[in-house]
Amino acid sequence: MSVRAPVGPINFSTMKICIGRGLAAIRATDKIDREFLFYTLLHKQDEIHGSEGAVFASINKGQIEAINVALPSLQEQRRIVNIIDEAFAGLEAMRANAEKNLQNARQLFDRCLNVALNGRGDGWIRCRIGDQITLQRGFDITKGQQKPGEVPVVSSGGVKSYHNVAMVRGPGVVIGRKGTLGKTYFVDDDFWPHDTTLWVKDFRGNDPLYVYYFFSDLRVTHLDSGAANPALNRNLIHPLESQWPSVALQKSIVAALSDIRAEVERLETIYRRKLAAIDELKQSLLQKAFSGQLTSSETLAA
Repeated sequence: MSVRAPVGPINFSTMKICIGRGLAAIRATDKIDREFLFYTLLHKQDEIHGSEGAVFASINKGQIEAINVALPSLQEQRRIVNIIDEAFAGLEAMRANAEKNLQNARQLFDRCLNVALNGRGDGWIRCRIGDQITLQRGFDITKGQQKPGEVPVVSSGGVKSYHNVAMVRGPGVVIGRKGTLGKTYFVDDDFWPHDTTLWVKDFRGNDPLYVYYFFSDLRVTHLDSGAANPALNRNLIHPLESQWPSVALQKSIVAALSDIRAEVERLETIYRRKLAAIDELKQSLLQKAFSGQLTSSETLAA
């Protein structure tokens, strides 16, 4: 029995293109404006379904031809297209601005992090990383070996699963050793560091959050020691020299960075909501356009 499955996305091109096996080309006839057809299909995208195949969902010529399309006069089609084009252009400008602000917020924290971790003067010493902390390779465990529980299994890509046994007491700092080299995670509770990671076995009295921020800013991809697959060896990190602050300074830095991070996360939430609102407004405009509610006086604010 075939299963109804969503297909897409739907794209529009004014140029000659090569169509691959996984794509279907739809050409507009002289009865329908091609941009009107595109906006119609974009509006109906969630309703367009194909059959679930052995590998992925697909849609055939007959299923495409069966899609119902309301067809006003060409003059009305072009009027609707002009209104949508104008509104979408404004929305895309809003999207670009929100995405730029989101990027700026992230870069702001990265800059603050870099400045905060590269101090000089009283309270700072020049030392090897291995003089301050000890890294240890994680513990191998397969998905099949994991049992239901609440202990996070932290791999180089983050927390992907949970287990019923912890190998390390929290709080902890975990660094990607294979795959996502150098990606750093802070874990509050007891956890299982996966074999694809390094974890801080001994903080030696240092503030765990400071150590997390330190490794978040440390560039280690050039230390790749893997012959075939990217890999990070703790013995290449321990000898690296770095500026290191006293514990008192660490706590001050952590407090300042945590405040900045909270503000950046607040801004990121605002910009993500704006991006979501833009997507919703585009769908609302398409809904109005194909339900006869879009007038020539339609504005972006509406």
